Amino acid sequence: MRSPSVLRSTTFLRLWTATTASGIATWALPFVLGLAVLSRSLTAVELGVLLAARTAGFLAAVPVSGVLADRYARRQVVLWSGLVSAVAAPVLAAFVGNSLVFAAVAAAAMGAGQGACRPAFQALTAEVVATDQRQQANAAMTLSVRVTTLVAPGLTALLALVLNTQVLLLGIGALWLVAALVPPAGTGSTAPGGGSGFVADFWDGVREARRHPWFLAGLVALTAVIATGYSATGVVLPLVSRDRYDTEAVLAGALTAYTLGALAGALLIARWRPRHAGWTALFGLALYGFAPLSLLMPVHPFVVIAAYAVAGLGIELFNVPWFTATQREVEPSKLARVSSLDFLMSYGLAPIGLALIAPAISAFGAPVVLAACAVICFAAPALAALVPSSRDFGPRR
Repeated sequence: MRSPSVLRSTTFLRLWTATTASGIATWALPFVLGLAVLSRSLTAVELGVLLAARTAGFLAAVPVSGVLADRYARRQVVLWSGLVSAVAAPVLAAFVGNSLVFAAVAAAAMGAGQGACRPAFQALTAEVVATDQRQQANAAMTLSVRVTTLVAPGLTALLALVLNTQVLLLGIGALWLVAALVPPAGTGSTAPGGGSGFVADFWDGVREARRHPWFLAGLVALTAVIATGYSATGVVLPLVSRDRYDTEAVLAGALTAYTLGALAGALLIARWRPRHAGWTALFGLALYGFAPLSLLMPVHPFVVIAAYAVAGLGIELFNVPWFTATQREVEPSKLARVSSLDFLMSYGLAPIGLALIAPAISAFGAPVVLAACAVICFAAPALAALVPSSRDFGPRR
C-alpha cells in the first residue's frame, strides 16, 4: 500500500518552510548585492570582496557544523546558525557601502550561518521524515529551490524599484529568522563525541564516508561535474551568447530552461522509483555534459536551450536519490559529518573551477576547454557507475 503523502505532515511542512526560507535567503544575498552595484551603492570590487567573504564563511562553517550537529541536537544547530545569519543581516545593511571591513565581516557571518545549517538540515530531515517518504520529501525541498530560482529574480527586481538595498537585506534577515525558529524538533539520534576533539570527530565522519564506496565515487563524480560543467555555464555561456549569437536572449533562455528542466526532474523523481536508483542518478548527472557540448559547436540557439533543459532534468535525477541514499545508508549519528563532507567537496571546489576556466580558455582556446569539460561530465559519472555498490547507492536489496 502506498504510504501517505509527506505533504500531509505538519512536521515536514515546518521543515520544508524553514529550508525554503534558508534557500531563498541564500540565493537572494548575491542578487541583492548585485542590484546594489547597479544602483552604484557598491562597486564591482566591493561586491567581489563581499561575495568572497561569504564563501569563506560558508566553507569554514560547513565542517564545524557537521561535527556539532552530530554531537548535539540538530534542531539547536539549525537555530543558532539561522540566528547568526539573521543578526548579521542588519549589520551588513548598516555598513554596506559605508565600511567595507565591517560589511565583509557581516557577509562572512551570513555565509557561516548558511554553511552551518546545510548539514544540520540534511540530518534533521532523516530524523523527522520516515524512510519510505524521504525521496518525496527531498524532491519537495528541491522543488522549492527551483521555483525560487525561477520567479524570485523578477520579484526582487520589482521590489528594488521601491525598496533600497538596506531594506532588502533586512528582508533576508527576516527569512533567516524563519529558518531558525520554524523547524520541528528531531528525534535526537546524535552521539556525543565522548571528549574527543573536533579533528578526531571530523575524521570519524571521513571514515564513515569511506565505508560506503558508492558515496566516495558519487562525490568525486559530482565534484568533477560541478567544477567543470558549472564553470562552463558561469563563464563561457555568457561569452557564447554575446559573441556567437549577438544577443543576451540565449543566456537568459538557457538558464531558464535549466531551471524548468530541474523542476521537471524533481516532479518526476518524487514518484518514480527506478529499479537501480544509483545508476539512474549517475546517468542523470552525466546529462550535464550536453551543456558544454552545446557551446562547443555553432548550433541553433534552441539546441543550446534544449541542452540546458536536459542538464537541469538530469541534475535533479541525481540530487534527490543521492540525498535520500545518504540519509538511508549512513550511520545516523555521523550523518551530519558525512553531509558536511559532501557540501565541502562539491561546493568548495566550484570556485576553483570558476577561477581556472578563464585562464585555461586564454591558454588553450574555448573549444579545447569546452571539449574537456564535456568529456569530464560524461566520463566521471560513468566511472563512478563501475563501483559495484553504485548500482543502488548501497548494498543490493
